[in-house]
Amino acid sequence: MKSDLRDWSDVRVFLAVVRAGSTLAASKVLGLAQPTVARRIEALEHALGLVLFERDTRGFQPTPEARALIEHAQSLEAAALGFSDAARQQSAGTSRTIRFTGFKDAFNHRLGSVIEAFALTHPGVRFEFLPSDDKLDLAKGEADVALRGADVVRETTLICRTIRKIGFSLVASKGYAERHPLPSTEADFAGHRFAVHQGRHVNSRANQWLLARIGPDQIAMAVNDMKAMEAAILMGAGIGILPTPSGPGNETLTRCFELPSQTATTIWLLVNPVAWRRPEVKAFTAFFVPHYRAQFPPSPQAPKTD
Repeated sequence: MKSDLRDWSDVRVFLAVVRAGSTLAASKVLGLAQPTVARRIEALEHALGLVLFERDTRGFQPTPEARALIEHAQSLEAAALGFSDAARQQSAGTSRTIRFTGFKDAFNHRLGSVIEAFALTHPGVRFEFLPSDDKLDLAKGEADVALRGADVVRETTLICRTIRKIGFSLVASKGYAERHPLPSTEADFAGHRFAVHQGRHVNSRANQWLLARIGPDQIAMAVNDMKAMEAAILMGAGIGILPTPSGPGNETLTRCFELPSQTATTIWLLVNPVAWRRPEVKAFTAFFVPHYRAQFPPSPQAPKTD
């Protein structure tokens, strides 16, 4: 009969019976029921076309054919144990560092408090921070997790979780407000100067809304990021756009009015699909979304939770 060994674990059962001397003793070693061990031996004998044990009152005695196979069976056992040890070493050597990227403005006290809280409950996980206003390519493995502001996420392979909607307001410095009556609606824009975005924010809904309502001669300054926008506003260059939570909490700034809801953008947590398979990344994602969302005041524009 042609050998048809389909279940390599039967070799382990074979060696256990050889060493223990009976299916009952072997069952205790293997943690299996004795009838199961007996059936596995019968299945192995059928697959090999050999009688492997003589059954008598002394138990199971290996036949000459079985004794000729013991060395090969031990080689299989050693290979299986070696495979398991190598896999365990690979697992132990796998990095538990989460590479976290996001726009530079996101690396603030809010993010820090969430990371700190996660680290307290997951002391073995480390972080590598990659702040960048240029979007790192998660799909290519440039980072594991990203915090990103975008109207839509076009990378369809990424794991996406919505955090919240961020609205925007027109903001001026206290000094500018003392020199000019601030606008309360877009109808009051005449005679005012504005700081606008260039670079990565130029096509944002809020920036495009403003550009559509002012003339080129009203643009006092063009800036590349939110930090530069805040600096331009503080120096009195003109009225500018900042995320709504930033304005009211700053004593040196005065909010003119909040922009329409359609100019808001969504904050996303994005995860590389390969990194997502790692337990620590899944745990971080589940922890981060509600805890980071809770850092912001309630907003009527906030999306429904996942």
